Amino acid sequence: MTHSQLPDDLPTDPETTLEAALSRHDLRDAAHWLGEHPPHLIADELARMNDVDAVAAFRLLEKDLAISVFEELEPVDQQTIVMGLRDAAFRDLVEGLDPDDRVRMLREAPAKVAQRVLSGLSPHDRQVTAALRGYPEGSVGRYMTPQTVPLHQDLTVAQALARVRDRGTDAETVYTLPVVDGVRHLTGVVELRELVLSPPERTVAELVLTEAPRAHATDPAESAARLMRETNVLDLPVVDSEDRLVGLLTIDDAVEVLEAADTEDVARQSGSAPWAGHYMAASVWQLARYRVVWLLLLLLAATLTVSVTQFFEGTLEQVTQLAMFIPLLIGTGGNTGAQAATACVRALAVGEVRGSDLLAVVWRECRVGLVLGGLLAALGIVVGTLFVGARIALVVGVALVIICAWAATVGGTMPLLAKRLRIDPAVVSAPMVTTLVDATGLVIYFLTARAVLGV
Repeated sequence: MTHSQLPDDLPTDPETTLEAALSRHDLRDAAHWLGEHPPHLIADELARMNDVDAVAAFRLLEKDLAISVFEELEPVDQQTIVMGLRDAAFRDLVEGLDPDDRVRMLREAPAKVAQRVLSGLSPHDRQVTAALRGYPEGSVGRYMTPQTVPLHQDLTVAQALARVRDRGTDAETVYTLPVVDGVRHLTGVVELRELVLSPPERTVAELVLTEAPRAHATDPAESAARLMRETNVLDLPVVDSEDRLVGLLTIDDAVEVLEAADTEDVARQSGSAPWAGHYMAASVWQLARYRVVWLLLLLLAATLTVSVTQFFEGTLEQVTQLAMFIPLLIGTGGNTGAQAATACVRALAVGEVRGSDLLAVVWRECRVGLVLGGLLAALGIVVGTLFVGARIALVVGVALVIICAWAATVGGTMPLLAKRLRIDPAVVSAPMVTTLVDATGLVIYFLTARAVLGV
């Protein structure tokens, strides 16, 4: 039953929610809610629901709205909807998607879902979808749209506009028009605005931007998306190894790529494995499963701190006041390292720092740590003198300077070392850096105490 098939004479509650309407099996109120909200809000509500309710709500949508909502869903939620649709609705939905959106849905789909989607396509659409899926995982080729309106460089403005009118309905975008030569080599791009505002007799070759940015189909999608952000373009031409046009990366797909990359980085930096789907739809067990592995690793790493404390037990017995400042020192060191690691991972992600900058980052972060340590030590010595005397306060102050310098250096350089070793820098998360700095910070503290106090 679609929204248009529901009776019009039944009252609706304007304050009802979609989930509440479905829970009481009130399809009239559910359809009313769906008709009053934009696709992105509907998609968010569907992602929060259990599988049965999400499919039931999706079936109430009109065909055009259903496609718009479906495109807003994450791939894992799309797969749930696809498996719950009947054949007729399934075919309408799959055929209405752009090729790159189909590939996005099938990225990590079970074989059963992928087979059903591909078998429901026409031979042409199946061929186009298969071609996009043939590119490496995570590459621009998986995200680009092949539905473009290429213009030959010898066309006049009038001829070019006629071509846009003729083929524009089949293209995903016409705002950026790739310009090619006789063998489809990309020579540049021309904006639709330039064509509209130029005299009809001018040629495309006179308007083309030959220095426009481009990406190769096998390039990482994240790099291409960040290139679009840096160059402020709406669409990025994508070429093959011989510089022939194969598609465009559109701004909406670029935003999704960056969002997915940033979400993954945030998860890894917080000591958790990234997951797909809506947070509110994930079960407690799922969330725990994504976090427990990292926590177990960090727990094992934290045993270093216990070992260090045991090793310097004799020092603590002689000067028991040293124990008072252990939480302060390891907490400060861990926070300093976490700040540096977060800043470095972010700088790597946006291209502000490269692997060749390792030594420069070491020197920079070491100095930052010294400055931070000096400022904190000044306060620590004053406060410590009032409570435990000048000698212990001096130990704390000196240790703060060394620990902060060490922590900032470790936190800033570990992501760069990971990058050189072809490891995701985000894996070198703030918790991992914090745990390492905790153990080494205690060593620094006790060695400083021995040197200053002579114990």
